[in-house]
Amino acid sequence: MNIRNLILFGIVAVLYLATGYFQSWNLTLTILNTALLATIAALGVNMQWGYAGLFSTGVMGFTALGGLSVVLVSAKPVAEGWAAGGSGIVMGLLLGAASIAAAIFTYNRMPKGRTRGLAVAAILIGGFFAYRAVFDPAVSAVEAFNPATAGNIGGLGLPSLLAWPLGGLMAAAAAWAIGKVALGLRSDYLAIATLGIAEITVAFIRNEDWLARGVKNIIDLPRPWPVPYEVVMQKEPGFIDLVANWGLDPANASTLFVKLLYAGMFGLVLVAVIWLSERALNSPWGRMMRAIRDNEVSAEAMGKDVTRRHLQVFILGSAVIGFAGAMMTSMDGQLTPGTYNPLRFTFLIWVMVIVGGSGNNWGTVLGGLLIGWLWLVVEFLGPNLMSILTSGLSDGWLKAHLIDSAQHMRLLTLGVILLLVLRFSPRGLIPEK
Repeated sequence: MNIRNLILFGIVAVLYLATGYFQSWNLTLTILNTALLATIAALGVNMQWGYAGLFSTGVMGFTALGGLSVVLVSAKPVAEGWAAGGSGIVMGLLLGAASIAAAIFTYNRMPKGRTRGLAVAAILIGGFFAYRAVFDPAVSAVEAFNPATAGNIGGLGLPSLLAWPLGGLMAAAAAWAIGKVALGLRSDYLAIATLGIAEITVAFIRNEDWLARGVKNIIDLPRPWPVPYEVVMQKEPGFIDLVANWGLDPANASTLFVKLLYAGMFGLVLVAVIWLSERALNSPWGRMMRAIRDNEVSAEAMGKDVTRRHLQVFILGSAVIGFAGAMMTSMDGQLTPGTYNPLRFTFLIWVMVIVGGSGNNWGTVLGGLLIGWLWLVVEFLGPNLMSILTSGLSDGWLKAHLIDSAQHMRLLTLGVILLLVLRFSPRGLIPEK
């Protein structure tokens, strides 16, 4: 890493330190933790786009699957929900999966022709009606139980840390299914397909109350080990004496400690992802992926299976995104499907990759930390800045309109930064070598 890159990282570090000094360290750590999670997701996008040139806009969907994994693993099981219809839901899902498997088996074993098509259609249609006959009554029974506070089957009640790798596996499995269908499309069609599938995924989580309570949200998810609860820390005599010696308030100190612990955990995951990404990028596999990205025809002429390699890197990148999504939900302690929107969970991640420098892992890290800081700090500074700028105006509709519009300054600022980088450094702040 050369001097210029170190200076850029130093500037970003100064921005975070200045936020803590002039605003609050609590705010700084909140921004840092969110930026670290977004940076990990951006590294997954960089694998897909920077390594292989795959233009996927399904980041939101993979993030949501990671969040869903936390509910499935660590939420408390709802015994009444399972008793009402849990076995029926499982049986219905197994029937649906068996129907698909039987259709695939029939398609592969029968000779091509009209008979094969009719047989596959009959299996799928019959399986669909059988699946709905078992699944729908079970879902209705589960959702009818105490819908105000439950109405779902809950999770397994296991430690939240186990959900992080499961989030990656769920996103990887979805990426495999999507890739088998969509990776043969042209790049612009692939972007449209992945965006549509991401919207379908989020819509599924929002509407299937039996799974994660839909838009009623799942709250009180357990924290990952070893992160404690602030209330518990504030009752510990040893902690109270320690913060008293430093002249700190126990409530504020406990919040800072928890956020520092999260920052350390996320930082370790980020370091591990960077290390693995750098090893992969500088290996023969990485050079092959860049060769495929730069000229698919030449790479295929040299005997490389382009479609298989695209599927491989698409799965890897999606797994990283799902892992980040699981960590975010685990930190928030709740799953709120209504907050998943393409602006924050797809467009913002892409801006991080573009601004930092696609194809360069360190550039993606720089872009993630910079844009993550910018996205959140403008939310707090925007209204204050607008109040100062409009202080000379008399009270009226114009002043009120400008102050009310301050919340949109983050979009304006993000657009200006993106335009400046594309104008003066089109390959990103730290370009690919």
